[in-house]
Amino acid sequence: MAVTRVLHVSDLHLEDGFRGVPLTSFLNKRVVGFANLAFRRRRVFADAPQKVDAIASFAEEHDVDIIVCTGDYTALGTEPELRYARNVIDVLTHRPLGFFTVPGNHDLYLRDTVRAGWWDRYFGDFMKNDLPEYTADGVWPQVWFPTDDLAIVGVNSARANPKPHHSSGRIADAEIDKLNLLLDDERLRNRFVIVATHYAPRLASGRPDRPAHGLENADALLEACASAARGVILHGHIHWRYHVRVPESPLPLCCAGSTTHQGREGLWMIDVGDGAVTATPGSWDQTRYTLDPEHAVQLDP
Repeated sequence: MAVTRVLHVSDLHLEDGFRGVPLTSFLNKRVVGFANLAFRRRRVFADAPQKVDAIASFAEEHDVDIIVCTGDYTALGTEPELRYARNVIDVLTHRPLGFFTVPGNHDLYLRDTVRAGWWDRYFGDFMKNDLPEYTADGVWPQVWFPTDDLAIVGVNSARANPKPHHSSGRIADAEIDKLNLLLDDERLRNRFVIVATHYAPRLASGRPDRPAHGLENADALLEACASAARGVILHGHIHWRYHVRVPESPLPLCCAGSTTHQGREGLWMIDVGDGAVTATPGSWDQTRYTLDPEHAVQLDP
């Protein structure tokens, strides 16, 4: 059986200013986010575009078949940011089997982002669904069969959140219901299932995230994923790479952290096939991304 290489990255946080964004767009939670960006985040993501190019070089060097990005391309979810991010990440989207993504909370930052449809405009061409009958809203959840032994399921856990200092997420109840049915479909039974979402169902400690930052219905997601016989949940949101198994779900969790956050850069290489599935962590060595095979983990069997 051929091995399919899946590279998991997340939380790229690309930003090139806010030219053309009306001042009124900042008379809300964005003013708090902009202060955080100006005094802290812009510094730690200053070289994010160069690191995206380095991810592309890494993918080429390691014969990556698919790249999965679990959201947070932007800082404040404005149209110039989403347009800029889409242009920067174009180098990641031409892998032999394709590119798959879900939005993060920064990509659906406020209701104006959602109403304007900016995510769909700039990232909608990456939406893939081989079983559209399982969508709750015409889009989510998604499922893609890139090979005969692999399924990638996209779950949208991000939402517009207008409360300052709150960045919690929630999966729509209807989407959870459809996800339960999808993961029980016989067409997924003999495939290794990668569930990709933005929010962390559990932290590295195995505990839930704090209410103002975490996924409100994380337990429902883990319960739904228990229907998959073999698989892994890939996510971001927490800017540290980790792997954890929790009693609430048979599927392990792999968090890429933020692949571009200075000093915390993380990624996972998932090798599917040849009788086993392994996840190898990767990091940044100040000039390029490298793998750490000594700390690879067995995901299946």
